[in-house]
Amino acid sequence: MKKSAADTKKWLDECYPDSASGEATIRKWFAKFRTGHMSTEDDERSGRPKEAVTDENVKKIHKIILNDRKVKLLEIANTLKISKERVGHIIHEYLDMRKLCAKWVPRELTIDQKQQRIDDSEQCLELLHRNRTDFFCRYITMDETWLHHHTLESNRQSAEWTARDEPTPKRGKTQQSAGKVMASVFWDTHGIIFIDYLEKEKTINSDYYIALLERLTDEIAKKTTSFEEEKSSVSSRQRTVSQVNEYDS
Repeated sequence: MKKSAADTKKWLDECYPDSASGEATIRKWFAKFRTGHMSTEDDERSGRPKEAVTDENVKKIHKIILNDRKVKLLEIANTLKISKERVGHIIHEYLDMRKLCAKWVPRELTIDQKQQRIDDSEQCLELLHRNRTDFFCRYITMDETWLHHHTLESNRQSAEWTARDEPTPKRGKTQQSAGKVMASVFWDTHGIIFIDYLEKEKTINSDYYIALLERLTDEIAKKTTSFEEEKSSVSSRQRTVSQVNEYDS
């Protein structure tokens, strides 16, 4: 017929508008015809059949995951000789599983440490039920926070009053400063007891927290002594005023 691939495509679209093959397929046929292959069917492919979702594979994949929760899709695919995509499909659709990153915690507690926390919590509850007011007056809270050398201005803080015909205010995009320091804050119902700023290049470890608790003990002692002295001074002034009143009478 001496037609090109484009001519053949146009002719097929006119004769078979609903079932004509695409131009890329027709060009592939032309290339095969030139080499003597006159069939339009796909050649047979080696390897496993496409159907990899079987009960046997589902069970095998489930067993592999249970033995190693961190196993990779490619490792499972290489073991079972199926595609990585089929492995992912089986895991998500048939096993209803997903891979999540482990949640970071400061450290994993031992059984004894967990029991100690339970005992401490029960003692605190007992003190709370015994005298609620006194408990909250004596209770000390601690928290840690990173303080950047400069903090970004929030959207609310950057808001400006503008007339309806004025353009929207603009501001340059900034980032929090890389320089920062960690502050450990201790406080109770009367206010802040003290704030500790982590020294530069100092490691946060058990020794650091032990030193913090020792300082907390000293600060509480100073605060208690100051309170007692103030209380004693007030009592002394009250006695003096009372004596003066008696003398005048």
